[in-house]
Amino acid sequence: MRGLANEVAKNLVLAGVGSITLLDGSPVTEVDLGCQFLLSEGGASLIGQNRAEASSRTLRKLNPRVQVHVDAENVTAKGPSYFAAYDIVIATDLDPDSFNIINTATRINGRPFYAAGTHGLYGFIFSDLIEHDYVIEREASNVATTPKQESRTRTIVDVKTKTQGSRSIESVTKRELYSTWYLASDAAALPTEYTTSRRRLKSVTPALSCLRALWEFKQMQGGRLPSNRDDLKLFTQIATQKHKALSLPSETLRPEFLRSFLQNLGSEIAPVTAVLGGQLAQDVINVLGQSQQPIQNTVIFDGTTMEALMYPLHPDLDLGASLLSVPSAGAAAGVGLAAGLATNDVPMYSYANDAMQPQPYDPRMQTPQAPVPAAALAPLSEPADYQHASQGV
Repeated sequence: MRGLANEVAKNLVLAGVGSITLLDGSPVTEVDLGCQFLLSEGGASLIGQNRAEASSRTLRKLNPRVQVHVDAENVTAKGPSYFAAYDIVIATDLDPDSFNIINTATRINGRPFYAAGTHGLYGFIFSDLIEHDYVIEREASNVATTPKQESRTRTIVDVKTKTQGSRSIESVTKRELYSTWYLASDAAALPTEYTTSRRRLKSVTPALSCLRALWEFKQMQGGRLPSNRDDLKLFTQIATQKHKALSLPSETLRPEFLRSFLQNLGSEIAPVTAVLGGQLAQDVINVLGQSQQPIQNTVIFDGTTMEALMYPLHPDLDLGASLLSVPSAGAAAGVGLAAGLATNDVPMYSYANDAMQPQPYDPRMQTPQAPVPAAALAPLSEPADYQHASQGV
């Protein structure tokens, strides 16, 4: 659990969710003490203890009515059925392959998934709610609202009207469709309303291109961050390619921005984690209450401009539950925050028989190859070797 995870957990506990589970197999380090307020009481005496366990003590004090559970195992020890126990799963500050694995497990179980991370002044939130219905109440206008498709991802599925005094109130049920982390984080283009408007393309933060470049770099380099001159050259090449693939103007990816982004890698800034963690927690609460329009589906935070802009990034495929075959969601309880991964030689994962087993899989296919019920949309590249513990909730 890093600073962002602390902020998300704090806000959810203060909001009064029924229960929350912290899943992190990593120990507290000296670095953690400088950026995680949930560890401030114990100080240096907490070094070496499990991070989730150490953080849980302060969380319980914030709201005794919320059940705070701790799981000190690595998420790789869990089969996909583990995630069926939670209403929502949130993963923070992990490598892209780990996000992919967890998202596949949540899809198999029909559970909403969030991924998030920060690097100094920059950060992101990703959501895969599969198919999410929510209700908006508003005063009825002279033109009646009817069921229709509002956009590629949003549809009005039902409209009910009631009278409150002299006013007519509409209860409009809308449905949002989502895609997976793997497709949205790399293969998806900006929507047509951006690509057909140069003004809107120029407004897209270059942090989006840089984050995509960072995720690809980490996959290529075993999970590590750029650290030498050759790394910086490679990162710049990848960022330029990602920028071009998004059809963004070349002049918006300036050398000074690349320098700023690279200088922020691996660091945590408390105000950034507070802003992004608060926004993520608020969206989780809205999704649980089904009362507000949720994030669709990527938020990029740029601390140099103090903007958190939302981009619907989806592949040119069917969205929602049809993207992967998933069962209908059953009863569950609580919010699961997963997970600190520390492993080596991680292959492409697909889930079969409730265990992680390497299986060949083409991510462009709509359905997995037999006999796997659903497979991870993992890149068809060499497995990443994780050289250090990935950190997150």
